[in-house]
Amino acid sequence: MAQLVISTHKKGPTIAREIYGHFSEHLGRCIYEGLWVGEDSAIPNIQGYRKDVLEALKKIKIPVLRWPGGCFADEYHWKDGIGPYANRKRMINTHWGGVVENNHFGTHEFLELCELLECEPYICGNLGSGTVQEMSEWVEYITFEGESPMANWRRSNGREKPWRLPYFGVGNENWGCGGNMRAEYYADLYRRYQTYVRQYGPNPIYKIACGPAGDDYHWTEVLMREAGRFMQGLSLHYYTVPGGWAKKNSATQFSEDDWYETMQKALYMEQLVQRHSTIMDRYDPEGKVGLIVDEWGTWYEVEPGTNPGFLYQQNTLRDALVAAIHLNIFNNHAGRVKMANIAQLVNVLQAPLLTEGAKLVKTPTYHVFDMYQVHQGATLLDSYVEGPVLEWNGEKVPALTVSASQQNDGTIHITVANLHAKEAVPLTIALESSPLRLCTGTILTAPSLQAHNTFQQPNAVVPTEYKDIRFSGNSLTVSLPAHSVVLLKVEVE
Repeated sequence: MAQLVISTHKKGPTIAREIYGHFSEHLGRCIYEGLWVGEDSAIPNIQGYRKDVLEALKKIKIPVLRWPGGCFADEYHWKDGIGPYANRKRMINTHWGGVVENNHFGTHEFLELCELLECEPYICGNLGSGTVQEMSEWVEYITFEGESPMANWRRSNGREKPWRLPYFGVGNENWGCGGNMRAEYYADLYRRYQTYVRQYGPNPIYKIACGPAGDDYHWTEVLMREAGRFMQGLSLHYYTVPGGWAKKNSATQFSEDDWYETMQKALYMEQLVQRHSTIMDRYDPEGKVGLIVDEWGTWYEVEPGTNPGFLYQQNTLRDALVAAIHLNIFNNHAGRVKMANIAQLVNVLQAPLLTEGAKLVKTPTYHVFDMYQVHQGATLLDSYVEGPVLEWNGEKVPALTVSASQQNDGTIHITVANLHAKEAVPLTIALESSPLRLCTGTILTAPSLQAHNTFQQPNAVVPTEYKDIRFSGNSLTVSLPAHSVVLLKVEVE
């Protein structure tokens, strides 16, 4: 039997709401068809935004949205996407499918979307192919209230008051698609560009530097040493790619071995966060610079018959477990991890939502975000779990992943995932608290590892009530079914 101990007396940092953030790029059908259909569309919309998507995202309390990329960001010139649609420049999306981008979704549309969603905007600026002046004027256009060419231009385009812009990324993946730069070169460019990301209004801009790809610890070392004092956040990108980049898995047709490889690769995020945080601690012992994991998720082969450059993939119970692994890791490192953004919001990679014409499907990943939203803004509780391990490819990984938090009213939420493909795991949970008064649960699982929701069967994988709970005094016992994600809500006397 596995054991979990949760210390209610040893409280950790607040779990930033932004850990439950999302990412939208001009890629495939994420923006167009996914988020934006235009006011003339037959698909029900609010000011051009899909009504069903807005409702689904508001339900999970999306806290922050990153845009316009991704690789697209470092070839995006913001002035092409403002003003009357007929006057907006058309361009080729060279990164994603070679399709024509008409720029109908631009700065105004993105910021108005964030207002409708009641979420914070996170804009990624063009350092790769853009100029310092271009980046500076974008910030001025968005945030300056006074008299200036950019502020006046914004007004002429229909927006009198400036927007609040809490997060701004200075470039994206500049070690790769954003310019193939060395860390030393990017560090100097970052120092230069960020100087002109000015604070015009009363609200400070949280500046985020392009951080490493995966285990590039040299990049983190150089950026923290050379530019740490000029940033508030450092990004980290890591994708779970079973089979490897050259031979990626199918999203829905996979073996039990593929399942365990996926779990192992998802759990690697723990090591990445720990090691990058250790480097950051040396240069920033007070923890002022946040680790911003603004691209994470699964990456498989695209669905048969779709444009390879659109990165459209299905989403199974396997992805739900991957989401649970990541969110538990981010929660448990809330002292350093201040934001995370799953890739991507709609119709791309590990998307919470899929659309097809007027139809919408909520994927298993969506339901994990729905279950886990209780952690947003809560206080992390120290937890320690001992249990079975999984062995795959000569390595051992834990079968259970856990995080716990406490609300201001004393309610405790525990999220635990059983990664075992076939076996249930009995679990005893001891809480250092007053006697338990009530414990209720929600579970996400399905008979098959490959189970997923389709437009024909949208409810094949949905959360249900979890009743296999026994509690007495300060402890409770549960039996976690194989391949499941469980949320426990505990109320104490």
